[in-house]
Amino acid sequence: MMMPPTVANARRRKNAMPDGRSGAAAYGSLTTRLQSQSPPVQMKSEPQQLSNGGKGSGDDADSLEEMPLDIGEHYLVRRSDDSWHPAEVIQTRFNEIENHYEYYVHYEGYNRRLDEWVPRDRIMSSRFDMSDGTWKNGDRNPSIDLLSDSSDRKITRNQKRRHDEINHVQKTYAEMDPTTAALEKEHEAITKVKYIDRIQIGKYEIDTWYFSPYPEEYGKQPKLWICEYCLKYMRLEKTYRYHMSECTHRQPLGKEIYRKGTLSIWEVDGKEHKIYCQNLCLLAKLFLDHKTLYFDVEPFLFYILCEVDKHGAHLVGYFSKEKESPDGNNVACILTLPPFQRQGYGKLLIAFSYELSRIEQAVGSPEKPLSDLGKLSYRSYWSWILLEILRGFRGTLSIKDLSQMTSISQTDIISTLQSMNMVKYWKGQHVICVTPKLVEEHIKSSQYKKPRLTVDSSALRWGAPPRKNVKPGKK
Repeated sequence: MMMPPTVANARRRKNAMPDGRSGAAAYGSLTTRLQSQSPPVQMKSEPQQLSNGGKGSGDDADSLEEMPLDIGEHYLVRRSDDSWHPAEVIQTRFNEIENHYEYYVHYEGYNRRLDEWVPRDRIMSSRFDMSDGTWKNGDRNPSIDLLSDSSDRKITRNQKRRHDEINHVQKTYAEMDPTTAALEKEHEAITKVKYIDRIQIGKYEIDTWYFSPYPEEYGKQPKLWICEYCLKYMRLEKTYRYHMSECTHRQPLGKEIYRKGTLSIWEVDGKEHKIYCQNLCLLAKLFLDHKTLYFDVEPFLFYILCEVDKHGAHLVGYFSKEKESPDGNNVACILTLPPFQRQGYGKLLIAFSYELSRIEQAVGSPEKPLSDLGKLSYRSYWSWILLEILRGFRGTLSIKDLSQMTSISQTDIISTLQSMNMVKYWKGQHVICVTPKLVEEHIKSSQYKKPRLTVDSSALRWGAPPRKNVKPGKK
């Protein structure tokens, strides 16, 4: 089956940051594709049969007879910032509208969220020798432009930290234990190719990051149209426009449990609103690599964060939570949509999850593994909460005390304090070792900032559900 036409590539992305940076600059998401014609290419007598079953239509002989690159081989590919980087060709397809082949590539050393479909004119003709270690720069630094004479330009520590946050360098299989490596290989094989390049949800056109298991007829569309209120997904813009004129929803299903200014949070039961929650999980998987829950939503509650205006409640992000978690997890999955990232919404969701744990008189922890961006958000939140307590406390304080005061698990507290060099292991137990000077140094550093948004407990209308007897889980 031929791939359907893509939307005009020159359309400006609407997931821009408040400071004017594009979604690509802020999150490393896929960028606007070039529309220039492909350079002269090698010819062959018959059109190439694509791995996904597509063929050319005979309108453009040069494009039809283009020799596809070899899947599994490495080439230098020009990225959106005009730097050249070694990348593996994962898949190929034929673009009927522009009459050329496109290649799905993975940039070595970069997070898979940056995998993208690129035209032939962004790929070098000759293969790249991966045994040449010069591109790694000793520590697999993926920021090097192999064709630039400024690759040795030094960057500041803050620039490197920001770059590493956006382009999380993943471990190689050799660096993992055998079990983890086997699971990662299986996961990568299933989710290797991302066909859905972007989605339209509300006023935002958003570049996607990862594969999501939408039904076959939707999962291989370059773009999906999604209703921001009921989360129904559609293949065609005209279908979407008609649906929006008919859809009666203007807010998430479920009940509103929090309202502060223009922000609201809704609690949705996966058992009562199964289709809505399934659609939410499919949407989330486009931006989360290791999310494995798609359809079994009945055991979960979903907490939907929205921005409210005169038109309705617009989806910003959410977290899900098991109704009964044997492991004591207070978050199963958490996501802020790309247009709203780096604005404090993620930490607001984290704080809200701990507020619910506090009302339940329970200690909680997010389900592992966290995404790379999730780790950053949680570590930043935990650090700020603990520093605020240590800053004003005088006397003896144990890790257990901190856990009871914050509803943060002892394991998470210990790892956070260790990262700040504030805990020692002495005589078989962890002991907090801090001075007022050390606390102030951390608080004044740029790494530990007060969250922009905080939870107002007086605006929360929620009571803890009755607790069932659950077998204690892993600590």
